[in-house]
Amino acid sequence: MPVAPGPVGQRPAAPAPDATGPDTSGPDTSGPGAVDPGAVDPGAAGPDAQDAAEPSPGGPDPADTGPADPDRPRRPADTGPSDPRPADSAPDAARDGADSGPDAPRRTHPEDPAPAPTELAPTPEDPAPAPEAAGRQPADAPPGRFARWRRDRPRAARNLRRTVHVLAAVLVVGALLLPDTGGALRPNRFTRIPAEAVVGAALLLALPRRPRTVVAALCGTGIGLLTVLNLLDIGFEEYLGRGFNLVLDWELLDDAHAYVADTLGGAAAAAASVGAVVLVLLVVAGTALATVRLGALLDRHRPRATRGTLIAGTAWIACTALGVQIAGVPVASDRAVDTVRSQADRVADTLRDEAAFARESRSDTFGATPPDQLLPDLRGKDVVLAFIESYGRSAVEDPAIAPGVTRTLRARTEALAKAGYRARSGWLTSSTYGGSSWLGHSTALSGLWIDNQQRYRTVTTAGDHLTLTEAFRRTGAWDTVGVMPGVQKAWPEAEWYGLEKVYNAFQLGYRGPKFSWSTMPDQYALEAFERLEHGRERDRPLMAEIILTSSHQPWAPLPELVDWEDLGDGSVFEAIRQAGEDPGDLVTDSARSRRAYGRSVSYSVESLTRWLERYGTDDTVLVFLGDHQPIARVSGSGASRDVPVSVVAKDPEVLEKIADWNWTEGLTPAKDAPVWRMDAFRDRFLTAYGSTPHPTAG
Repeated sequence: MPVAPGPVGQRPAAPAPDATGPDTSGPDTSGPGAVDPGAVDPGAAGPDAQDAAEPSPGGPDPADTGPADPDRPRRPADTGPSDPRPADSAPDAARDGADSGPDAPRRTHPEDPAPAPTELAPTPEDPAPAPEAAGRQPADAPPGRFARWRRDRPRAARNLRRTVHVLAAVLVVGALLLPDTGGALRPNRFTRIPAEAVVGAALLLALPRRPRTVVAALCGTGIGLLTVLNLLDIGFEEYLGRGFNLVLDWELLDDAHAYVADTLGGAAAAAASVGAVVLVLLVVAGTALATVRLGALLDRHRPRATRGTLIAGTAWIACTALGVQIAGVPVASDRAVDTVRSQADRVADTLRDEAAFARESRSDTFGATPPDQLLPDLRGKDVVLAFIESYGRSAVEDPAIAPGVTRTLRARTEALAKAGYRARSGWLTSSTYGGSSWLGHSTALSGLWIDNQQRYRTVTTAGDHLTLTEAFRRTGAWDTVGVMPGVQKAWPEAEWYGLEKVYNAFQLGYRGPKFSWSTMPDQYALEAFERLEHGRERDRPLMAEIILTSSHQPWAPLPELVDWEDLGDGSVFEAIRQAGEDPGDLVTDSARSRRAYGRSVSYSVESLTRWLERYGTDDTVLVFLGDHQPIARVSGSGASRDVPVSVVAKDPEVLEKIADWNWTEGLTPAKDAPVWRMDAFRDRFLTAYGSTPHPTAG
């Protein structure tokens, strides 16, 4: 029944018990032995008590638990459906001094006895939570070590967080501005505004959280892959004088591994391979994570990030329109777009070139020339065509390299003249640079410009384009032989070259040490050629292609000339190898590499010309040339692709046939001597010595 409110500050009288209904006023909680719910420690009471403390449906509002604050407006308690009394008839906990928690017992009079405390248990409608079963850490679990560190050292944690943000920005922006050549790695290249960063920031700000994370991860992965391509371009430019070709150059990585193994050992090669893979993974993962982090940072500071993006975009447009530069470099950059565009153009050009070159290789000026009309003016001559590894124009003209090489060339010219030999020399522009020697060999001998692996495969596996060595074989007037100390596996190209017999690295009888990549000294290879072929009695003259390898990088250790009588099986070179320089000491030292390169070329030229002086006859014709320039670290940035070429003979008519070439007399070509493309050499040589053109159509 309703109770009339009493005066303010006075407790209303308790209603008389209703004989017709139960007493719903509840027990008294103010008497002796009463339990104060607000004083109970839920953690100490165990999980059952904590579960029991959860509010049941229809119970009092949990917000009103605990001691009441007299200065805070109090919300009427919800008595729930089991309490028929009006809300305003509930006792005032603030006046009574009792807590009014969700399960606090209600009373009707201060004199009512307090009930005995009972243990509360969770009901089926309110099961105990099981955070571990859901894979989450319990709320009362102790914080982890890093969380405790952040809690205990907030300033250090804040500084660390800001440092990581800065490093992420530096990584992403640096990757977007990274050039693709080593010479361009200068500070002013990284003081630019990348358009890709501005567009990316605008895109991430426009996306909600989940799509933003996905897009940021994909963009960061793309930035990482572009960074890897730029690094490959830098490496290929350093060694081969050109960028990396996505279509053709993957197999060259295996050659690089073999080169490192031959030069520094198998363990170093394995470590380098593992390190390269790890570096690629770190770059890609690092840029992806950094981009995701920056995307979240932009979202947390959206107003400032939006203003900054607008300012950066406006600055980029203004710098582009006005042509603003710093130290000669435009401030506005779209470097990543340039990388994508150049790689795409390179791939497209490669795919178009394959079909075009296949048609070109089927056309041949001398393809249908009858055998008796090929090289009639050299009949009866032993012709030796030798390639000297990395013998380029820099060896003859670079001030840091040339003095020793030109001194050797002059001395050998004089020695050969005393032996009755004369020489003419000029220049050829090689199709390759710094490596891939087989491209230079095939270009000079086929008359085709073979400057990549795809062209090489096309012409050597499916083509029948006439090579200079095949022209000698086709006449039936020469035996054709190849001496290939650098070949250490199957070499099916021998058939295309027209070589009837080939001696590889294991067939020359050498038992001495390797000199880094070079399997044997040039002097020994020439002596083996003399023993196995040139010095034998034969029914027909000899045409030989010889590849000399002692001037191959890294130019340490280097062999030295020994007495020809002491060569034996090559064991004499062991002491020379042990006394030589360590290749690892030269790899990163350009000055020492240049000096060593010059000494290696001098050794190769002297070995070859001493062989001619010792074993040559009146009918010996020697043609020798370089295959390409040395790597850019030695030849210098912007060096030409020219290589020297010389023709040496005793018979004056041999040199008279090439008088109209206007080559320089002697072994040292003049700086202004004629320069031909290397693919022009075959036709000029065939024509000079009497061959008649009979073209085949493509």
